[in-house]
Amino acid sequence: MDTTVVLILLQDGLLNGAIYALLGLALVLVFAVTRVIFIPQGEFVTYGALTLAFVINGREPGTIFLLIIAGLLVFMLELLSAIRRKSFGSLWLTAVWALLLPWALYWCSPYVIGPETPLWLSVLFSLAVVIPLGPMLYRLVYQRVAESSVLVLLITSVAVHFALTGLGLVFFGAEGWRTPAFLDGHVSIGEMVWSAQTLFVLASCALLITALWLFFGRTLYGRALRATAVNRRGARLVGISTVMSGKLTFTLAAGIGTLSGMLIAPVTTIYYDTGFLIGLKGFVAAIVGGLVSYPITAAGAIFVGILEAFSSFWASAYKEVIVFTLIIPVLLWRSLGASVVEDED
Repeated sequence: MDTTVVLILLQDGLLNGAIYALLGLALVLVFAVTRVIFIPQGEFVTYGALTLAFVINGREPGTIFLLIIAGLLVFMLELLSAIRRKSFGSLWLTAVWALLLPWALYWCSPYVIGPETPLWLSVLFSLAVVIPLGPMLYRLVYQRVAESSVLVLLITSVAVHFALTGLGLVFFGAEGWRTPAFLDGHVSIGEMVWSAQTLFVLASCALLITALWLFFGRTLYGRALRATAVNRRGARLVGISTVMSGKLTFTLAAGIGTLSGMLIAPVTTIYYDTGFLIGLKGFVAAIVGGLVSYPITAAGAIFVGILEAFSSFWASAYKEVIVFTLIIPVLLWRSLGASVVEDED
């Protein structure tokens, strides 16, 4: 192995590690706020990438119809809840994002879907289609079991994962898809020749992580999520809605997953079930961070990406085994100093 090969593998490792870092941060965020191990995180990677691929290739993605159906179910649940409470003040807001938004996207789709549409507009349209599925998923599935044990929430996540994977096969088929690169060309930096797409992905990941840092540190909603993550019961006592926190958290997780899928689609062929494996590697990074530390999760994700790149060179048949075996010593090390923590009542 010469220096050129090492530099190429490092470039690939950093590219994959950046994506894993975003997914790992999303998993840590969801678990810290809602205690949900969000296994379906990978499905948002798939839905984001394949929705964009369908839009670019002039095919109507099935996620639009899923959004319409999910929005209708959410509105019906909120209407029944409002009837029981005899309070209809916030029902109009639900009608806007659960009914009006999906139908508006459906009506606009013929003017956006097609290869002649600018890539940035196709990306925005795909984000608008997939991201609302996050809070809708929380309202339909997780909100009703929010106070259950972590084990129940984990089993629920497994069920949602299988359901979304099956729907992905129905919507997108078994064929793999790629999307055009956001930037073409190459850039020489020192002894390394970087593709413009790789630099775009790294810059996008850095900007997104910075935006999340500013959101949690400088905004009221970000601080509310931090408070909920530290102490759910205390957050409720000071007036922070855990329902609002859950919906906002799932919105952020859906946005991160969707954007990650779009960033990686130009360099990796995406199938209907590809997102699970990508999300699982983000989960390995989250475990390295103990599902609590964002910086350690990001560092662990970069290490996972580099380890995967070098493993694919030295032992490509065992690269997945090597990556997922990493979780065993981490769990053993953390179990030695772990104390028993009971769930909140």
